[in-house]
Amino acid sequence: MPRRLDEPRMDAWRALLAAHASLLRRLDHELEAEHGISMAWYEVLLRLQRAPEGHLAMHELASSVFLTPSGLTRLVDRMEDAGLVKRAACPTDRRVSWVVITDEGRACLRRASVTHLRGIQRHFGRLLDDHEAAVVQTALTKVAGNLAGAC
Repeated sequence: MPRRLDEPRMDAWRALLAAHASLLRRLDHELEAEHGISMAWYEVLLRLQRAPEGHLAMHELASSVFLTPSGLTRLVDRMEDAGLVKRAACPTDRRVSWVVITDEGRACLRRASVTHLRGIQRHFGRLLDDHEAAVVQTALTKVAGNLAGAC
């Protein structure tokens, strides 16, 4: 294994990091400005909406949104205060706490999705032709697949 990345791969890495950071900042800013929610809130609402019964255990949610358990607890506290989610006890395991999307959370997600998808198209999608989009998707899927199950 080489000690250093060659220049094309290091350039690709730097471009990925710069694009990711810039895109997330912009999308976060747009969600905050138009709906008063952050990307983290949006991501939690999206994960809950997609969950089979509109709820996930706290530990499942923490791993799917890449937050520490304490970070997720604080985030869910604020979202609960805003009426977007609620906590519920798991009926089969008292040690498990569920986070449940509320009707207001679903409505907020619907409204914010318009802004979010518009932002993805404006700041990412429209900049790539079909071939470039396919190459990016293939490359990033290969990287993600190689890391699946690691750690």
